[in-house]
Amino acid sequence: MLTYEMSKRGQRSLYEYLYQCIRDDIVKGTLKAGEKLPSKRMLARHLQVSVVTVENAYQQLVAEGYVYAQEKRGYFVGSIETFVQGEKTAIAYHQEAEKQQWRFDLLGGRNTEGFPFSLWAKLMRQVLTERGETLLESSPSCGVLELREAIAQYLLQFRGMRVHPSQIVIGAGAEYLYDQIVQLLGNHLCYGVEQPGYPKVQQVYTLHGAGCARVPLDEGGMQVEAVRQSGAQVLHLSPSHQFPTGVVMPIGRRQALLKWAEEKPERYIIEDDYDSEFRFMGAAIPTLQSIDQAQRVIYINTFSRTLAPSLRMGYMVLPPVLIERYHTMMGFYSCTVPVMEQYTLARFLSQGYFERHLNRMRGLYRNKRDRILELLQNSPLAGQYTVQGAERGLHFLLKLPTQTCDRELKQQAEQQKLRLSFLSEYGGGEQHWLLMHYPGIPLEQLEEGLALLSKLL
Repeated sequence: MLTYEMSKRGQRSLYEYLYQCIRDDIVKGTLKAGEKLPSKRMLARHLQVSVVTVENAYQQLVAEGYVYAQEKRGYFVGSIETFVQGEKTAIAYHQEAEKQQWRFDLLGGRNTEGFPFSLWAKLMRQVLTERGETLLESSPSCGVLELREAIAQYLLQFRGMRVHPSQIVIGAGAEYLYDQIVQLLGNHLCYGVEQPGYPKVQQVYTLHGAGCARVPLDEGGMQVEAVRQSGAQVLHLSPSHQFPTGVVMPIGRRQALLKWAEEKPERYIIEDDYDSEFRFMGAAIPTLQSIDQAQRVIYINTFSRTLAPSLRMGYMVLPPVLIERYHTMMGFYSCTVPVMEQYTLARFLSQGYFERHLNRMRGLYRNKRDRILELLQNSPLAGQYTVQGAERGLHFLLKLPTQTCDRELKQQAEQQKLRLSFLSEYGGGEQHWLLMHYPGIPLEQLEEGLALLSKLL
């Protein structure tokens, strides 16, 4: 039985301390690959903590790959090469994984193709010439006014959102903005996150000492009943295209969650609109923020998927009461996005280049998606798979015809330099749902990659 002195956790939460203890035992080799962990109830009784504490610790270990779950069997230690004193460490393991040359990568595909290099360079030269030494001055904490005005105009035209530039805060990517929000709202609140969902959300909140509740999803996303049972006071969700399930939240569910948020003053909804620009059928889904009458929605988006991840430019729209709190509490922060890039992006947006770029990229990704679906229809898997969520976003789910558990299939694929990612890795209960994240995959490699996958199955 795993035994840890929970009283030594210091300022850390119980679940975070338990997660770190188990992770350290796995890294040191005290817990061996394939070893079965105690059941949640058994370990909770042994350590005299709640079942929820153990469940959250286990789920965090699953999200990071240290542990994997098998339906009706329990939790097992994953296989990683981690030793001490001169041999491989956990850091070395992760560095080696990052350097791995994959023949076919469905996990780390990045949408960097189509970036308008020549146009971006032209706009940067214009900014340098016209702005001169003013580029050396520091930016306001919430970003330069020109960029905030351009974003406000874009949100009005294409997302139906009426926001004032003063409500917008510019920051270096989504994770930085999550960090700002938990400081703004406070770590004494319980943050509800989607289950399954994007693991970095919970990692940022718990790093700041905030409690997190995993709210299970159904075919319409979060249910108000599940939210109430979780005890969450702040919700973080992606209603227009949830990752990794691809679920789109219906209007009735959205209205119910907004009504829930209105019930108490500390309740807010964080709307993470991370890839809403890429919808291939029908009109864009209206944002929660655009139908929020009580000013309880914090809207977040970035340019990581529409332009490039390395630009590290994102923004959030705060309700008026929160923007006042932001300036009072956090106005001393320096803006984390260089002034040069801010002015360049402002011109890219205001002069119509961003709209044309998006139209071009939608066409490119639509063609790539169609090519994948065509190759699947002509592959040995024809008639045996199920596709879900291919009409929107930059990934879809593919139900594989296999009885092999996801963990084992992933390990077999890695031996063939084929990198796979499954819904079950993000806390999804069902097995065999493969994430097809296709933007960074060259078309000429698609046929070879699907042939490799067919052989494994």
